[in-house]
Amino acid sequence: MLQKSTIQFLQDLKRNNNKPWFDANRKVYEAAKKDFLKFIQQVIDRLGKKDQSIQNILAKETIFRINRDIRFSKDKSPYKTNFGASINKDGRKAMGTAGYYFHLEPDSSFVGGGIYMPMPENLKKIRQEIDYNFKDFKKLLRATKFNTIYGNLSRDESYLLKRIPKGYEADHPAADYLRLKSFVALHSIKKTELTNKNLVQQTVDAFVALRPLIDFLNTGLD
Repeated sequence: MLQKSTIQFLQDLKRNNNKPWFDANRKVYEAAKKDFLKFIQQVIDRLGKKDQSIQNILAKETIFRINRDIRFSKDKSPYKTNFGASINKDGRKAMGTAGYYFHLEPDSSFVGGGIYMPMPENLKKIRQEIDYNFKDFKKLLRATKFNTIYGNLSRDESYLLKRIPKGYEADHPAADYLRLKSFVALHSIKKTELTNKNLVQQTVDAFVALRPLIDFLNTGLD
């Protein structure tokens, strides 16, 4: 579970996203960060018993900086209003590996994972894997645990091509998935669940249900 003070800090930061306020509340931030790290480490420790590829990862290696990169953004708010952790065998900075992700933002938290906007070469590999092994791909998406928690892969418009990519027929059985540019599954977490004692196990269960997809994607990438 996460502390109420951690949730409160992120809510307050959203209302006071400026350096003077952040500097005045740095100790509160450090306490919230420590709480989030503790939670993520508990998740890794339990998940590592199911997925040995991440069992030696440390929480501090998975979380993202709270400072925003504002160089090319119209929004000049200096800080993110969330804590995020990317857990995979190659670390948070890995661009070519599928993995798990936890997003903490009081009113829009979620758990999930997969691979976000892979480079063209890796995108081609994933599509090829789906093409060659569509039967297995459908099976893992229809698995009871995955379907109950995630339903399907995210169909956000920004993830979809308007047409099936070159090299595949329009009536290809996997057309809906071959059009994807990101392969991620997400499950929303209610604000009330964030401070529940079962949050660690809830997160681990969601990641375990996601693992077959992670393994499928990484098989294609390897």
